[in-house]
Amino acid sequence: MPFLANELLSVLSPSLVASAPVMMRPTSDPVAPQLGFEHFISRTDAVGLVLFAVLVLMSIISWALIVTKGVALFQRQRRSKAFLDFFWNATSLEAVQHEIATHGVREPFAHLTSHAMHAQAHHARYGAAKLEEAGTAQEFLTRTIKKVLDEDTMRMESGLSVLATIGATAPFVGLFGTVWGVYHALLAIGATGAGTLDKVAGPVGEALIMTGVGLAVAIPAVMGYNWLTRSNRVWAARLDAFAFELFTFLSTGQTLKGSHGGEGNTPNVRPIKPLNK
Repeated sequence: MPFLANELLSVLSPSLVASAPVMMRPTSDPVAPQLGFEHFISRTDAVGLVLFAVLVLMSIISWALIVTKGVALFQRQRRSKAFLDFFWNATSLEAVQHEIATHGVREPFAHLTSHAMHAQAHHARYGAAKLEEAGTAQEFLTRTIKKVLDEDTMRMESGLSVLATIGATAPFVGLFGTVWGVYHALLAIGATGAGTLDKVAGPVGEALIMTGVGLAVAIPAVMGYNWLTRSNRVWAARLDAFAFELFTFLSTGQTLKGSHGGEGNTPNVRPIKPLNK
């Protein structure tokens, strides 16, 4: 009997070993669930698609503003430096006028200088012919400089309100998309009756994608807004200081010692002759 039992085991053992992997293989669904960004976009409804499109549009607008404003800022820095170097080393205001007429007004300092000189010459030639020209020459020059400063400040700040709005509202748009996605995910889970962790975590995790997209849109917009706002504030202060120096020179014919552009003493500055009246 022991001999027969051993022979039987030797015959059956290969078949048992061969069938063991099949018996140990875990069962799985015929189609594994595909989760991720593409799956979320393909399964979301019209509201989710509209919210995603709004975030994409916000991102395009914010980056376009950051790039265009940044390029304009660098060009303004380069052109303003060149004009200020020429202005404080010019021999007369006629030379400054000729420079502006030749190369045009391409930055705020030349724009302010052109309008200020034109206002002085106009008031000296025609006087207070209109109500907006009432008062002395200095009062008319002051109003002209203030008007140009306001125009340049508004031009530099144009578009920043849109950038600030995008930075403030993009996270809430993304949060709205997340809430909407979680709502539909929970409805689908409740309809199927599958309350396991793998059935809940996947759809809810996909819904959080919209919050991430909203933050990805808002963070560059906020950083770009802060950078451009500070740069514009610095340039507005420099332009205001230059306006005071320009007003002093046009009114008295004298410059302020050691205060050209706020840079300290400038040893190679030569006196500028005022315009011939």
